[in-house]
Amino acid sequence: MEYEIKPSGKFNLNLRELWDYRELFYFFTWRDIKIKYKQTALGVVWAVLQPFLMMVVFTVFFGQALGIKNSMSNIPYPVFVYSGLMLWNVFSNGLSGAANSMVSNANIIKKIYFPRLIIPVSAILVPLFDFIMVLIIYVALLIYYHFSIRWSFVLYLPAGLFITLLTTFGLGSFIAALNVKYRDFKYVVPFLIQLLLFLTPVIYPVSILSQEWMKTILSLNPMAGAIDLVRSSITGTEMDGPLFLTSCFSSVFIFFVGLYYFRRTEYYFADLA
Repeated sequence: MEYEIKPSGKFNLNLRELWDYRELFYFFTWRDIKIKYKQTALGVVWAVLQPFLMMVVFTVFFGQALGIKNSMSNIPYPVFVYSGLMLWNVFSNGLSGAANSMVSNANIIKKIYFPRLIIPVSAILVPLFDFIMVLIIYVALLIYYHFSIRWSFVLYLPAGLFITLLTTFGLGSFIAALNVKYRDFKYVVPFLIQLLLFLTPVIYPVSILSQEWMKTILSLNPMAGAIDLVRSSITGTEMDGPLFLTSCFSSVFIFFVGLYYFRRTEYYFADLA
């Protein structure tokens, strides 16, 4: 009997193989969490301190300077900004970790075989640990400003987080694969994250944009729909339907494009990493 080993001719996510190696998700994720906070004086407090200080800076300077703080009557600006930073930090930290994950794990990749997709996915799961603590502070903010936690918040928050993770998985896997071959991307990613911050309604509401073409471009950003969804559950206002649907489609598109490129190029990672 003869066996022919050849690459698959079609795109295959190979979920069964990922499930067989599921213990590695825990191993890599927990390892990265311990490395992140090892030998730090404040430890996991940094996970809360970073978005909190950014909220203070945005509230004191940007909210007043841009006139946003005075134009919002249904939600205090600190609550508004923090709701955006909650999801944004998951995206930005996850993207940063995934982009460099293949290069930083080059020694492991060259020694043994396991599904390469586990590495960037594990790097993206690390910010979820921070998200839990950030969420506790957010709930405290809601209580401080006398906001009742609606049932819509319980439903919309996981949905917004899912869109965020889907986008981060797709874009993170895509850049991780590119970074193996083109090391320039380790310089591109910080700039890209800074650029996307201002193209995402983190410090400003979507309603502040007067031009329709601006809203159209903004809707192509999946994070815009995710953040707007979470905020609508706090204010009790209706979410922007077209913005949310366009963001969902963009998120799914980025997810499949990123995973497709990663799967098609992972065969040479061990040679170039």
